[in-house]
Amino acid sequence: MNDIETMSANSDVQRLDFNTPALQRKRRIRALKDNLARWYVSIGGLAVLGAICLIFFYLAQVVTPMFQGAELEAREAQQPAWLATSGEPLLLAVEEQNQVALRLGDDGMVRFFSLRTGESLRTVELPLPADSRIVSVGQDTPGNRRIVIGLDNGQVMVLEHNYKVTYPEGKKTITPQLDYPFGEQPLNLDPQGRPVQHAAISLNGKTLMVAGATDGALHALKIASSENLLTGEVTLEEERMELPQLSEPIKALRIDPRHMWMFAVSGRASVDVFDLRRKQLNGRYKLLAGKGEITTVASLLGGISLMVGDSAGGIGQWFMVRGNDGQAELKNVRNFKLDGQAISQIIPEERRKGFLALDSAGTLGIFHSTAHRTLLTEQVAEGAAVAAMSPRATRLLVEAGDQLQRFVIDNPHPEISWSALWGKVWYESYPEPDYIWQSTSATGDFEPKLSLSPLAFGTLKAAFYAMLLAAPLAICAAFYTAYFMAPALRRKVKPVIELMEALPTVILGFFAGLFLAPYLENHLPGIFSLLLLMPVGILLASWIWSRLPEGLRLSVPDGWEAVLLIPVILFVGWGSLAVSGYLENWFFGGDMRLWLSNEMGIPFDQRNALVIGLAMGFAVIPTIYSIAEDAVFSVPRSLTLGSLALGATPWQTLTRVVLLTASPGIFSALMIGMGRAVGETMIVLMATGNTPIMEANIFEGMRTLAANVAVEMPESEVGSTHYRVLFLAAMVLLIFTFVMNTLAELIRQRLRRKYASL
Repeated sequence: MNDIETMSANSDVQRLDFNTPALQRKRRIRALKDNLARWYVSIGGLAVLGAICLIFFYLAQVVTPMFQGAELEAREAQQPAWLATSGEPLLLAVEEQNQVALRLGDDGMVRFFSLRTGESLRTVELPLPADSRIVSVGQDTPGNRRIVIGLDNGQVMVLEHNYKVTYPEGKKTITPQLDYPFGEQPLNLDPQGRPVQHAAISLNGKTLMVAGATDGALHALKIASSENLLTGEVTLEEERMELPQLSEPIKALRIDPRHMWMFAVSGRASVDVFDLRRKQLNGRYKLLAGKGEITTVASLLGGISLMVGDSAGGIGQWFMVRGNDGQAELKNVRNFKLDGQAISQIIPEERRKGFLALDSAGTLGIFHSTAHRTLLTEQVAEGAAVAAMSPRATRLLVEAGDQLQRFVIDNPHPEISWSALWGKVWYESYPEPDYIWQSTSATGDFEPKLSLSPLAFGTLKAAFYAMLLAAPLAICAAFYTAYFMAPALRRKVKPVIELMEALPTVILGFFAGLFLAPYLENHLPGIFSLLLLMPVGILLASWIWSRLPEGLRLSVPDGWEAVLLIPVILFVGWGSLAVSGYLENWFFGGDMRLWLSNEMGIPFDQRNALVIGLAMGFAVIPTIYSIAEDAVFSVPRSLTLGSLALGATPWQTLTRVVLLTASPGIFSALMIGMGRAVGETMIVLMATGNTPIMEANIFEGMRTLAANVAVEMPESEVGSTHYRVLFLAAMVLLIFTFVMNTLAELIRQRLRRKYASL
């Protein structure tokens, strides 16, 4: 009895020991550590999600302004006293700094006035011949200030309005002036002295082309200027061009800036195109299909596109395209629509492929040709009006009656639309619509080509060929290492493969661009022989091994058989590359590259998708292998042993038990590898040639979204359309990887639930 009481007392003492202050303090510290760790992990995870969201919203904030329309803000109207005593307006213009405007009236007076106040600054009377008057005005291509004036005596006058900027006493002063680059004396265009009802002008280098239409006749005059280097004297040589005459009256004239074509709009809705080099008629083209009439014609920046306005409020874009027979023909590329009233004026921008259109009811439309986009439609006047836009496309001046109305235009990114980014676009001088990326050029009349389609295609193409090489090798290596390889050998092989992931991709890109690409070009037959013979050689070596005496095979420890393949791989690789030259001579005439290009019609670039498949596949293999190997190795040993115990072979166990159980991890490995390939920058930047083309040909290069951002971001102007499109490319990459990872996680969870019972 005493013993029992003693044991009970000792038990009570032991129970009391668990509630000592020291143990309670340890429990509290442990609980505090657990809570801190839980909160640390939770906050870290939320911070990562928050950072991703902030990146997304920042990209969206930069990209969103591109898809906004134009805005028009009216300023206080002006009624200057001089306007009531001036003639009818023939031409309005605004200078570069938005301070001085020009007005040419039919009375031959050129008035320069302040755009802000309407105050007259200078009035110049044109040196017109006695008893002559102005009947027509023509302008050169947008971006210059050259004007031709047609007179009623068959003569034309060429002049320019220029603006000299000086800083007297530190104050900026703009002095407007009229210049006569070909002399103040008018040029005789029509020998019979008939009124020049329509006039056109174009200067190409030092050669001036002037054309005019009189009653029933078409005239063209070519003037070449040459300067004496010793005396500085300028000599003009005139050449009158004989052109076929038209039976219908001409309504508008335009000259191509390269002096290749002249467009004569005649009749109600047709245009005659003259080949100026051959001095013959190229053809007559119908501009309108209905019963409407042509009301105005203008040229876009660069002079290639002809914008034709009609009486129904439609605007068509036309330019010359070389057809299948090699002959150039005028094509209708795209059409725009205003409010249904007759188009009275088309005003092209001087620095972009945009334009403004004004109809007879005073409605203004702002459009962009390449983006095929209507950015604004707004009433700016009551009835007919004449308008002018500043060279920077930020100011609009409208004259209606005795009133001058000023507007501020906010239209920063008209070049962007869904069709311009992702659809086929028919660019100027191209034979057909196409996907093109060409963001910059050396000329000011360049048409930006900002299609992201070839970049997205190049991204997927590079990832496809990289995964085509990396996925089978990495997955098979993971299975063998985790399931068949001896543990001692696995402990050596796995770290070496994972160490490959630490190799900088810039080194791989440098190696691929400078060594691998030219080596592949010079050993194409050997490379393809290697890709074909390596699996055959391994299978043949395995078959020979299986036929060797059992004693010899058992002498190699289980799981070490892979070491025997090293000499086989080296021998097959050496043999394939050694016979490359012989194969090229036997089957491809000594040069496989030329054979592909000439005989098969397959273009070949040195830096192509084959190089990317090998180089980037090498970079992606460690990522896929490491995750897949861990997934296979983590399959419970009891499953494999149970399967083998029930009579399944190792191969059956691998394919029907291990593969299914590890499938969530393997799928995650493939998706992560795919994301790595899609986002890779340096390898594709250095080894692809960076050609933004949409060709699945393995022998041609590509340009990826990531590489394009890396190449062009340093040269883009902050806040420009180009800058924002590059951010859009980054956003597309982010969305793509997010969607891919989300789908991968959903599929992985489904696979895990499906095979969790194994």
